[in-house]
Amino acid sequence: MNSEEKHYNRYNKMNIDFNKNQNGLVPTIIQDASTKNVLMLGYMNEEAFLKTSETKKVTFFSRTKNRLWTKGEESGNFLHLVAVKNDCDNDTLLITVNPEGPTCHKGTDTCWGEENEPNFGFLSQLEGIIAKRKRMSEVEPELREDKSSYVVSLFDEGINKIAQKVGEEAVETVIEAKDDNEELFLNESADLLFHYLILLKAKGYSLKDVVKVLEGRH
Repeated sequence: MNSEEKHYNRYNKMNIDFNKNQNGLVPTIIQDASTKNVLMLGYMNEEAFLKTSETKKVTFFSRTKNRLWTKGEESGNFLHLVAVKNDCDNDTLLITVNPEGPTCHKGTDTCWGEENEPNFGFLSQLEGIIAKRKRMSEVEPELREDKSSYVVSLFDEGINKIAQKVGEEAVETVIEAKDDNEELFLNESADLLFHYLILLKAKGYSLKDVVKVLEGRH
């Protein structure tokens, strides 16, 4: 069995319905395999899918150029294939990639003008709030909008106090881990994580820096 036959069989097993639309195209969502951010939307026909599967570089069918178009063929900003998923109706693809450079032709990371940064959901929101509190601590006390912020007061006291709080919360978490009260354990865990995020920001780092270290160890 040659290479082309292998890729064709793989397509058949996925049951992609290229005949559902009259133009033979299926919408193709491109997602970063690491950050999970959506980078762009393109269209594939059967030939584009087979070429993508064979070369491991995402290839679309360009409706404006009326031909196959490998993303990055001119710019060098290739989308390196990681995995392909078909949706429940077999007519939309989700392709995860490792992008090489910005995805959008305008030079941005995504076609929505967003930075392709890792997002940890609510924890990222919480990091944003902590960052605001840190900036507030850099303003003279009498000029602050919120003069009673606990987080601001920690930043005011400095790195030693913040590190001490992390240590205290870590000990309390360990103590609760030895008991059977799940509510107390989870609350202490939340306190520990919260104060650790403050410590990271005080040191000029964030969760993504820690994740990067963990990825390097994997």
